[in-house]
Amino acid sequence: MISHTFIGVNDFDRALCFYRALFSVLGVAERFCDFERPWAGWQSNPGPRPLFLIGRPYNQQEHQPGNGQMIALLASSREMVDQAYASAIAAGGTDEGKPGPRPGYHPHYYGAYFRDTEGNKLCVACHTASN
Repeated sequence: MISHTFIGVNDFDRALCFYRALFSVLGVAERFCDFERPWAGWQSNPGPRPLFLIGRPYNQQEHQPGNGQMIALLASSREMVDQAYASAIAAGGTDEGKPGPRPGYHPHYYGAYFRDTEGNKLCVACHTASN
């Protein structure tokens, strides 16, 4: 369904550190990083899609985080959700909802919510029974 997701950033170096730490925990490989443009991308496994991309907005205007937009990333375990949240906060992210069950979504939902260093809202979620 999704080909790629692009997240705008103003401070590319800071955002790159944040996303490298986060995707390392999630086991998602970096596909490329181009400091000239600047932009970087991570590829799902098995690839080649979807891609997750960060970079300066194409029109070279300042990035502004949206109200109501959120990207949810998949974790294979509840422990991975906890680790991803901890990594995000340690890398400069801000809390939007600590890891925990959200039975209002469905009985096995376990997620954490945070904003990246640019104010973009993210979620990491596991949809399987506790492990």
